[in-house]
Amino acid sequence: MNEILTKMRQMRLTGMARALQLTIESGKNEKYTPDEMITHLIESEWDERYNRKLDRTIQAARFRYKSSIEELTFEDKRIDKNQVLRLADCDFIKRKENIIITGSTGIGKSYLASAIGHQACSLALRVLYQHSTKLFARMKIAKADGSYLRELAKIEKLHLLIIDDFGIQPLDAQSRSVLMEIIEDRHGKSSTIITSQVPVSKWHEIIGEQTMADAILDRIVHDSHRIEMKGDSLRKKRIPKNEEEIDLQNLKN
Repeated sequence: MNEILTKMRQMRLTGMARALQLTIESGKNEKYTPDEMITHLIESEWDERYNRKLDRTIQAARFRYKSSIEELTFEDKRIDKNQVLRLADCDFIKRKENIIITGSTGIGKSYLASAIGHQACSLALRVLYQHSTKLFARMKIAKADGSYLRELAKIEKLHLLIIDDFGIQPLDAQSRSVLMEIIEDRHGKSSTIITSQVPVSKWHEIIGEQTMADAILDRIVHDSHRIEMKGDSLRKKRIPKNEEEIDLQNLKN
């Protein structure tokens, strides 16, 4: 049996080897028929490979939060439960549709976007989470070092791109150009989630340059699902009253 386990590991059947070893140690192998044992080993190997691939996909996505749809709460009515659960199946990605999540700071926009992103990863879809300012900064650097087209091609191939905190500052000409190229390349081919503290009605002002703003928003907003989150900041709620008073006192001092 040790020889068989060694060969399994050499063949990189680690899930199968682990399952066989645990089954033997627990004595359950005597209860399995040959067909049941083969099924058990194959399913264990499949689970092992799926989990490894999922870990790599999540790591590549660079999520800000480790979140899931199951961990979302709907009792406070910050978000529409039915709408979120409909989007959680990720069919919107198959339809090449976008999601726009708006609401005040600290209300959970990034967490919700990350939860949907994790769901997409579980379906073996390529996802990338990027804070808007970091995304634009990274692409500006790519233009300077000659890797811009390669980075643009990587973004185009993503099934889902999450742009977080869009609109926290007006776009300069270079950022506006980057956004236009990203949205143009992905339009009708893949999906994008954008979170923002700023209402969509004010995005023209954030983007600037009327013609380009019209072109960008037409591609983003036209086929998007809109989630408007309501309520107070969750970060503020998590701060104990005495700690909040201490922080305010420190600010005054």
